[in-house]
Amino acid sequence: MEPRRWLDLEVVRRRLLSVDPTRAHNSALFRAPISTLDAHLGAGLRVAALADLVEGFEAREDDPALLAADELVFGPPILRPPSLRDFYAFEGHVGAMWARRGAPVPEAWYRLPIFYFSNVSEIRGPGDPVWAPLGSLELDYELEVCALVDTPARNLLESSAEEAIGGYLILNDWSARDLQRDETAVRLGPAKGKDFASSIGPWLVTPDEVAGDRVAGATAPSLALTAEVNRVQLSRGNWADARFSFGQMLARASADVGLRPGDLIGSGTVGSGCLLEIREATLGRYLEPGDEVVLRVERLGALATPIVARPG
Repeated sequence: MEPRRWLDLEVVRRRLLSVDPTRAHNSALFRAPISTLDAHLGAGLRVAALADLVEGFEAREDDPALLAADELVFGPPILRPPSLRDFYAFEGHVGAMWARRGAPVPEAWYRLPIFYFSNVSEIRGPGDPVWAPLGSLELDYELEVCALVDTPARNLLESSAEEAIGGYLILNDWSARDLQRDETAVRLGPAKGKDFASSIGPWLVTPDEVAGDRVAGATAPSLALTAEVNRVQLSRGNWADARFSFGQMLARASADVGLRPGDLIGSGTVGSGCLLEIREATLGRYLEPGDEVVLRVERLGALATPIVARPG
């Protein structure tokens, strides 16, 4: 459920600072205005540091710190992520992809969390339009969960790697299937089949908000993921179906390299979470201008995207 009111953290910061000016000496959080999450992470602060503002807030009558949701326009939670690694964690999706090729899932997939690097120059937020790239007639959505790294990390252990996560959000890893098909035929890529857009949002949800939904032995919380096109639900899966946890994915991603605050880690597509898998039985086609795609993940909100004609 979408929150009805939002808290302006900069108004809260100034208010708390006026009550107790020594806060600026004791915490970097109070030494500079709150602007974007990018700036917050760039100052060396973690997402959890913002709890000092939320927990210290007491609402007043007609409080200017409280903003109505219908008066706000949301952008991507992180504006300029340093990198986006997208994994391949759901066996339902992986198996369906290899079945289309008439082959079994490679043995290596069961041993290693596999990922590719996407393009961070084309990040979209909720409501931002997406279009098929030049030369493509097969635009597809991909329903995923995404984790935000909010601290420098290297050579993380699977058992503790999720401590580097500042929050979760929804990821739509758009695909141009015809371009992707040509690229993967030569065993390199994906590149132009993927790099034209990645949508994230609608907001960032801290790990404690989903922690209670994980059952013993599961790699992830038991939360439903769905995708709708033009208000008709086409895809449904569960985060707990992931074979690999975000801890395992982060351990793999950080092996011998540094992760940076703001890096994004995608889960890969949940089973049934794209038209390539289910097109014939559902929509009967790929996406076209005039369509609207809405991805939903329990606790993480709904990420809506209008499909438009390619500009120019």
